[in-house]
Amino acid sequence: MHITDIVREATDKKTPRLAVELLPPLKGEGTQRIFDALDPLREFSPAYINVTYHREDVKYTERENGLLERHTVRRRPGTVGISAAIMKRYGWEVVPHMICGGQSRYDIEDALIDLDFLGVHNVLAIRGDNLRGENAFRVHPDGHAHASDLVRQIDRMNRGVFIDGEVDECHHSHFCIGVAGYPEKHAEAPNRQEDLRRLKEKVDAGADYILTQMSFDNSKIFAFIDDCRAAGITIPIIPGLKPFATKSQLTMLPQIFHVDLPAELVREVERCETNAQVREAGIEWAIAQGRELIAAGIPILHFYTMSKTDGIVKIAKALF
Repeated sequence: MHITDIVREATDKKTPRLAVELLPPLKGEGTQRIFDALDPLREFSPAYINVTYHREDVKYTERENGLLERHTVRRRPGTVGISAAIMKRYGWEVVPHMICGGQSRYDIEDALIDLDFLGVHNVLAIRGDNLRGENAFRVHPDGHAHASDLVRQIDRMNRGVFIDGEVDECHHSHFCIGVAGYPEKHAEAPNRQEDLRRLKEKVDAGADYILTQMSFDNSKIFAFIDDCRAAGITIPIIPGLKPFATKSQLTMLPQIFHVDLPAELVREVERCETNAQVREAGIEWAIAQGRELIAAGIPILHFYTMSKTDGIVKIAKALF
């Protein structure tokens, strides 16, 4: 079932749904930690499970002569495999991420073919992060510079058009394509207007729905939705939320994800003496956010979990 169909059904039935995002296992781990995170969510029948894709990382080792040798490693491979394993075990829709970073167009095409064979028909198309230690995004020599280019490739494959055009008549894939949206603008965008223009490019390239970056301020989510509609973007928009978990996130989240934290939330977290208290405050904040969004008619709430779902269970019991 396509994510857009799930959104439509939840809207028509007025039954809001839960969705969560997980990380693939670290290299060398099995599936059990992922299943342990998902088993408690069975009673809520999630609308879908997002599975992130992690590009290569950089590792330095010291040689005998004292010089550092640079290696690239993959710490979390297996996005396609774990997506298929989740779908097989639970029967839930999965949405693997597809990224531009570190991949050629042929790598992407092969992964899409694998997903199609496995019956995975939803993807989230994003550019991906810079390689660690690099200040600018480095484009693969035969890859894509922008998420809109990736969306265009997936959309063309849906229409039976492959990179080399070597197939005349073929089975067509049917991917529902999600893209990222930023209520507080992308970190590299010079302003919100330019960020919206870039988002419209992704929509015009073939995107079917938008998933937002995490936001702790519903007023910014609502303003983002209004701005999208004013810009002629009519596809569904799914808000992304993240339960606050540790005091260190007061500085870490703004640094890494370039999001603002509401003053009231900051005061609540600063009053906490332990991270256990922070987690409870974060759960209460997410519940309040969720209630307001549901009351406004938002059909799906997407939670960023880092593969830890104990807090999500508490939130889901309160909201769904």
